[in-house]
This record gives sequence, C-alpha cells and structure tokens, in this order.
Amino acid sequence: MRKVLKDTPLAEVTLRRYEKPTKIPDRELVKKFCLSIGLLQPGDSRDVVVDVLLVLLKARQEKKLLSSEDVTQKVLIERKKEKIPLTGVAGSNIRRQLKRLRDIFVVEKVKNAYRIIEFDSAKTNFQQRTETFLLASILERVKEYAQAIDERFK
Repeated sequence: MRKVLKDTPLAEVTLRRYEKPTKIPDRELVKKFCLSIGLLQPGDSRDVVVDVLLVLLKARQEKKLLSSEDVTQKVLIERKKEKIPLTGVAGSNIRRQLKRLRDIFVVEKVKNAYRIIEFDSAKTNFQQRTETFLLASILERVKEYAQAIDERFK
C-alpha cells in the first residue's frame, strides 16, 4: 500500500483587489474587506463571518469587549435587520468564525471576550500584523523555495 503525503500549509493568505470602497453600506464594506483578505469566497452564501466582524467593529467604537454569546446575539440582530437568512448563527459556528478572525490577527481574545486587536484600526492591524508578520514570513518561504529550485535546476 502506498502512503499518500498531504501537503498542509503552515499558513496561507488569499488577497483580492476590488474597486475602491466608495459610498457602500456598512455590511457591504465589511463584506468586501472579508473577500479582499480571503475570509470569504466570491459568491459564498455562508457569510456570517461578515456579521461577526461587523459586530466587533461596532463594539470597537465603544471600546467594548464581547463574549461569544454577545457576538451571537448581535449577529442575530444584524441579520434580522438586513433581512438575511439566519443560517450559520449557531454558537459553535460563531466561535469558529471568531477563531478564523483570530488566526489572521484581526481579533483577539481577552479573558473569554473578544475585540478587534487592541481596539486598533483595521488598517493599522493589517499593516502591523498581516503585512509585516504573516505576509513577510510567507514571502520569505516562497523565496526559499524559489532559491532551492534555482539551485537544483541550474
């Protein structure tokens, strides 16, 4: 029997470029951001991560930490207000979306509550964490692979 090797990435990033963000509703703006950083796929109907991030951004304005239960309740309110189906709003899925946001350095957990990292701006968080740390390490590794290819296939 042959053993199959699975290539599991240590980290991965998907980035997309969309039109400039001008005069669009709050939820649509957050949705484009989620699409831009790969949290959401184009045409994906499972978009509760948008509402999770939107709720946390609104809480940031008040410098308020939210428990996962608070996030769930506020997501329900947001989706009802927007007349969006209440799919994907189970507590377990909200916690999964919070974990995804933590994994890409958008959200942090502080004493069993969540917030946008240090209540900082989205731009600052992206520049300081995603761009400087995550992207830099991925780009460095890609360069290592490129160098290994150049050395092996001279």
